[in-house]
Amino acid sequence: MSATAPTRLQRLDRVKFSRRHGKLLAGSGVGWALDAMDVGLISFILTALITQWQLDTTQASIIASSGFLGMALGASVGGALADRIGRRTVFALTLVVYGVATGLSALTPAPGGGVSVWTAVIVLSGLRLLVGIGLGAELPVASTLVSEFSPAPIRGRIIVLLEAFWALGWVLAAVVAFFLVPALPSGWRWAFALGAIPAFYAIVIRRGLPESVRFLESKGRHDEAEEIVQSFEESSAATTREPALFRTDTAAPADAPEEVDEAAPTGFAGLWTRDHAARTVALWAVWFGVNFAYYGAFTWMPTLLVNAGFPMVRSFGFTLIITLAQIPGYAVSAFLIEKWGRRATLATFLLGSAVSAVSFGLATSETMVLVTGCLLSFFNLGAWGALYAVTPEIYPTTIRGTGAGSAAAFGRLASIIAPLVVPLLFARGGLPTVFVVISVAFAVACVAAICLPEWRGRRLRET
Repeated sequence: MSATAPTRLQRLDRVKFSRRHGKLLAGSGVGWALDAMDVGLISFILTALITQWQLDTTQASIIASSGFLGMALGASVGGALADRIGRRTVFALTLVVYGVATGLSALTPAPGGGVSVWTAVIVLSGLRLLVGIGLGAELPVASTLVSEFSPAPIRGRIIVLLEAFWALGWVLAAVVAFFLVPALPSGWRWAFALGAIPAFYAIVIRRGLPESVRFLESKGRHDEAEEIVQSFEESSAATTREPALFRTDTAAPADAPEEVDEAAPTGFAGLWTRDHAARTVALWAVWFGVNFAYYGAFTWMPTLLVNAGFPMVRSFGFTLIITLAQIPGYAVSAFLIEKWGRRATLATFLLGSAVSAVSFGLATSETMVLVTGCLLSFFNLGAWGALYAVTPEIYPTTIRGTGAGSAAAFGRLASIIAPLVVPLLFARGGLPTVFVVISVAFAVACVAAICLPEWRGRRLRET
């Protein structure tokens, strides 16, 4: 790396939050919300298809898990690819992949007229696999891109706010499902068709968002990096007053500790050096536990409520209300993450998630279902925000995309397992059994979170 690189990166770290940062956050956030809308829609669509296609538990689980298998593949490939060809390029490419595949899902042949149920399941599952590849690659890459531009004093807060766009996407999915899926015989097709929007939004991403300065520096593209840094400095200079939420300390952030040798392995091997192995194990454990709990609970929630005796429309309505509780969860997490730090915030929200999961499983009235469901949503999504904040910070630039993508990929293994396991747990012991197991997953993640390094207020590492 050239001698001017640290100076250029220090300049980027010291700029105030400006309109340029806001455009990056909003542009990446919209892509994030579209991701969430797709993941949310399949949970509602699956509830409808179980009835319309007469799916058994195995067939429904295959459809649900195929998307998560794709997410595991996408996350493992996307992060490494982002370290090679750039964050912005991979971000845009993934939007195209999952947007097109989601749109094609609307054309899936329904059973009947010579088409068997298994044919329809296989076709839809194949398309969901492609959707998952795009989704899995996009999420860690987007968080890495935004993290690498964020001022150090508020970097965690900005990433939590990026994650908050997930709640907006889920709310949108719940609204679309509530008004569209039960209302029309082919409402699920229209829901999938709306999911094609990300393919068009990729054009905005490719043309409107900057490439990571840290990535450009690591590839020797110093002129491009300088141009982008200057644009952020100019935007910051034109900012007369920072919003209170994004107010930064103009003092230089602390240097990153535990610098490693520049000759250390890169790529996947770099995650298992003496400096990184322990944090990689802890991070993967958190990702696994959170994914199992989240996708085990929310992918099946509309169906579980129907199986528990609630009509489909009422089940969708409950899920919409519970989804809305994600928004204050993100807001509180965004506030605390720069006050308490990443580790304390993440562990606290995971502990709250564990308690809420048990309470939801034991709820016996509609009121308690809603209250405990909202608490679960609040704590769970606040934990997600903190997790996405800490993940890119603990690795240097040369393996940051690989580290974030690999952790997400390992977590996606849990999201594959959870949709397969939940119906079996429900058949054995109903909602209490399902959510006790989910609570245990949260508890394991909480313990692992305590073992992660704290990176509040520090510069991102370059080597």
